[in-house]
Amino acid sequence: MKKSTWVLGAAALLALSVAVAGCGGGDKKAEQGVKGEVMVYTSIYPDIIDNMCKPNLAKAFPDMKVNWFQGGTEKVKTKIAGEIKANKVGADVLMVADPSYYLKLDAQGLLLPYKSKEDANVIADKDKDGAWYSVRVCNMIIAYNGDKLKAEDAPKNWTDLADPKWKGKIAMPNPLLSGTAYVSVGALADKYGWEYFDKLKANGLRVEEGNSAIQNKLLTGEYAAAIILEENILKLAATKNEPLKVSYPTDGVINIPSPIAIFKSTKNVAGSQAMVDWWLSQEGQQAVVKGWMHSVRGDVKEPIGSVETKKLVENRIKVDWQKLADNDAAIKEEFRKRVME
Repeated sequence: MKKSTWVLGAAALLALSVAVAGCGGGDKKAEQGVKGEVMVYTSIYPDIIDNMCKPNLAKAFPDMKVNWFQGGTEKVKTKIAGEIKANKVGADVLMVADPSYYLKLDAQGLLLPYKSKEDANVIADKDKDGAWYSVRVCNMIIAYNGDKLKAEDAPKNWTDLADPKWKGKIAMPNPLLSGTAYVSVGALADKYGWEYFDKLKANGLRVEEGNSAIQNKLLTGEYAAAIILEENILKLAATKNEPLKVSYPTDGVINIPSPIAIFKSTKNVAGSQAMVDWWLSQEGQQAVVKGWMHSVRGDVKEPIGSVETKKLVENRIKVDWQKLADNDAAIKEEFRKRVME
């Protein structure tokens, strides 16, 4: 099995501290000669696809049709599993949130190695042979309602969520359905032991199907705090002026460098490769940031309302991506038994 390293080195951290460019639209010319169709399977939210992905890609590739299948990471993985079994993978390009899944696909020989022309500019995690590149960086954080809770009273770290004062008032997304939630479970179980989730269960942790329910119940006050993606909270605060706030845990955010990859079975190699290049370009990464996610480059600023990417990376919780890839079913079953039964 090919080994992949998911750790930012000192040079990458240094690169993250350079002066960064603004997030305005680029003037990059449309790709010439890229035609046909490309099917993208992704867990990017539908509104981001409609408002950010589709118009930008239509401008970049006017002669190529880009089709989308959107679903939570686990839904996409289930679809691909069936297609692999039938020897008929429908996706050309994959963009889902669980990095460990790419290690598994690569070990199965299903990904097409491609050294992007933007390779040198990607300072986040990437495969040495180009089988995948981090294309967007998400962070799992703690969120709270600023109208109902003062910043000084909000949970400051992950272990604070086990405090009895939050009993029955905490929530998280379902790791059986969400790739980022799955990564969070694996990371926190490694850092604090499975007993951490026993404590959360005893403290009344609720597991919601998705982020929308959590956001709504934070707004109504049903939940005081929740484990959730940073991008959800930043977007609500900026676009709808909602009072939801981010608490960046002092013991480290769970940093998820979600990749992009091309399936070896693609019928449009040139189109798929051009799409990877575009997403990793400065223009593509500015679009990522407008979707409230962090860039994988050092010359694109963090999303509005966030803190400097470098600071989050420096203090992130260590994640064993290979362990998550090798023990997917066992980790999910352990969580289900401890928390959901």
